[in-house]
Amino acid sequence: MGRWTQYDEDSSRLPEGMQRVGYDSDTGRYYFRDRDGSLWEGPQGAEYGEMRRVAGAPVVTDDHAQDDDEEAEIGVSSSRPDGYRPLAVDVDGSTHARHTTRTDSAYRVILPFFLIVAAVLLLVFRLVHSSTPVNPPETLRCPGASEAYTLVRGDTCWELSQTRGCTVQDILNANDGLKCEALRPGQAICLPPPRAT
Repeated sequence: MGRWTQYDEDSSRLPEGMQRVGYDSDTGRYYFRDRDGSLWEGPQGAEYGEMRRVAGAPVVTDDHAQDDDEEAEIGVSSSRPDGYRPLAVDVDGSTHARHTTRTDSAYRVILPFFLIVAAVLLLVFRLVHSSTPVNPPETLRCPGASEAYTLVRGDTCWELSQTRGCTVQDILNANDGLKCEALRPGQAICLPPPRAT
């Protein structure tokens, strides 16, 4: 235990007969009761400081039996080992909800972010999956009687020469600069006319 720990306790910081009874997280204030049962509130955001009396707060009497009967009627139990007693409630036992739309406001703040993300994703999707047609391949002018042919997957110069009944050299002569090892699907080449067998 630290050297000055006893000065951090309520008994050394509060006036004689004053007791801390609650904390309101919405306002950031601690609440205290004095010997007379009057309710006091501390400064906002501070555990200790100048307190002021809460106007219109119910006064708690010392008769615990009467309090226990009232709490039993509204279903509130005050038998906690730390001595905490809840702040006063209405006659019917209800408490007031000050901020009922707090979750709604959180969604309102984050909604524009989600809208921007959705718009960006739609734009990327449109750019990637563009519906514009691919430019048609340029028409290939083949020399002599040779014909234009569009390669498909698996085509090789040797297979094309076998199906056409020509040699690989005939295909290379019909296409200037053609490299048989660099053929790709969709590429247009010229093939010599098929030979009769």
